[in-house]
Amino acid sequence: MRVARAASIKRMSFQLFGLPVSRGFAIGRAVLVASSRVDVAHYFIGPDRVDAEIDRLRSSRDAVADELSTLQRDLPPEAPAELSALLDVHLMLLHDEALTGATKQWIRERHYNAEWALSAQLEVLARQFDEMEDEYLRERKADLEQVVERLLRAMARGPAASYAPAPGVKARDFAGEDPLVLVASDIAPADMLQFKRSVFMGFVTDVGGKTSHTAIVARSMDIPAVVGAREASRIIRQDDWVVIDGDAGIVVVDPSPIILEEYRFRQRQSELSRERLSRLRHTPAVTLDGERVELLANIEMPGDAVTALEAGAVGVGLFRSEFLFMNRGGELPSEDEQFEAYRSAVQAMKGLPVTIRTVDIGADKPIDRMSASELRHEHALNPALGLRAIRWSLSEPGMFRQQLRAILRASAYGKVRLLIPMVAHLSEVRLTLEALARAKQQLNEAGRAFTHVEVGAMIEVPAAALMLPAFLRHFDFVSIGTNDLIQYTLAIDRADEAVAHLYDPWHPAVLRLLSQTITGARAVGKSVCVCGEMAGDPMFTELLLGIGLRSFSMHPSQISSIKQRVLRADLRHWAAHVEHVLGADDPERACAAVQFATPTLSRELTGLQG
Repeated sequence: MRVARAASIKRMSFQLFGLPVSRGFAIGRAVLVASSRVDVAHYFIGPDRVDAEIDRLRSSRDAVADELSTLQRDLPPEAPAELSALLDVHLMLLHDEALTGATKQWIRERHYNAEWALSAQLEVLARQFDEMEDEYLRERKADLEQVVERLLRAMARGPAASYAPAPGVKARDFAGEDPLVLVASDIAPADMLQFKRSVFMGFVTDVGGKTSHTAIVARSMDIPAVVGAREASRIIRQDDWVVIDGDAGIVVVDPSPIILEEYRFRQRQSELSRERLSRLRHTPAVTLDGERVELLANIEMPGDAVTALEAGAVGVGLFRSEFLFMNRGGELPSEDEQFEAYRSAVQAMKGLPVTIRTVDIGADKPIDRMSASELRHEHALNPALGLRAIRWSLSEPGMFRQQLRAILRASAYGKVRLLIPMVAHLSEVRLTLEALARAKQQLNEAGRAFTHVEVGAMIEVPAAALMLPAFLRHFDFVSIGTNDLIQYTLAIDRADEAVAHLYDPWHPAVLRLLSQTITGARAVGKSVCVCGEMAGDPMFTELLLGIGLRSFSMHPSQISSIKQRVLRADLRHWAAHVEHVLGADDPERACAAVQFATPTLSRELTGLQG
């Protein structure tokens, strides 16, 4: 028996439109992550945790009931009678089985943690209030929201719940045989980390852009996703059948049998295509004219290294270490914990290089520490331009040296390279190298083993691209983070769907900065890699090769498709076209010039769209 939903009336099929960010097709029942003014964690619990989560809910309800009763008892005599009546309403809602009883059902049947279960039931009840004809009753939704907020805050004050789901617990373990898709207003990076271990067939979010964190993780999971679908989380209901068209950016809700069959056919075709591409995973990436190309993997957790190796990666070009810092209830990982994670990834790659980026916290990837400086940062007007990446690390010298020591220690177990994010000033370069020297000194004094580690800079702000000659005197290599480079070059918040149409990797300024950086690094014999989303986009493969790029780093799921393009590329042919592309004065002409130079790409894109 499924948990009760907002309404059981069958609706007509309808479509929602958003941004396609991860290709493919997903069909499944909707699992909603409701938005709330109180941030809550969302994760699945094991069967042994069900009673404990229900106890947390019950204790919080009792605590809130005492709160409300005390408030009512202590009302001054002159207080209006309406205030006491309002508290009566809140107490009634608090003890209503439609709230707490059904919340327990979410915990028992779907194995949601208590906070997620409460948020899910709030979503169900809120929609019922919205559908009421009586205006007075509709307005009681605000009272319900206030009661739920009190409950969530009481849970946060109560005994801490473990943020780690039981090993092997997956969404489908408690949802029957039906496949599931995730629908949310937005998905926090910490939640994405938990959902990555679950079996969701696709994602839909109301907000976000093509390089928002949700989009990046969806691509890393190799599952279809549509972001920026506006009111999706309000229109789609729990357990609705949903089709996600990750190619066209379309979400079909309650599809008809004919539409379902059409998309199931497309699913089978897509799976066959992926199976054919997977046969290339152990084929060396060499162009038709004999140029060898390095295809590396981006990973987020140590366990991803195994996936990277299986996908045919010849190393890790980007280990996003910040994911070790998330979803920890405010506690930072210790040096030893970080060391074990880095060593695990290094050993899993069996001698192949692993490039570890120092923590890139900030913007769309905050951590839940509560010091004064982090609180100020959390409420910054524009976090993308605030205390993030290397700026944050240098503001926390103890934490930074701890991470550097952990990375250096892992170098004793394989080839490790160190990558510094968002460098823009030579002063930051000097402070970073001084911190690294101090970390090495501390390891030497402690008798800890480490070996030589190459140090590189992320080129992701225009200032870094323009300062490249000076930076290359201090760094062994550079990696171009195209996601942020586009964002900062075009002054576009890449997570904001309102301006997502202006985020354009084909912009001439972006292409010229890329070319300038790749050419400048190669001219002085320094290696250069692109590790942003452009590296895994087949539309840019030949152009980047023609500019001179020989090292790409991407999600493991994208390696085979990029390798196919590399194997078909003839760089002698491209030498005559690169200058024309870079000379285009608008994005449309640049894109058209690439398609003209690569007829096969144009045909394949047309086929995909059809």
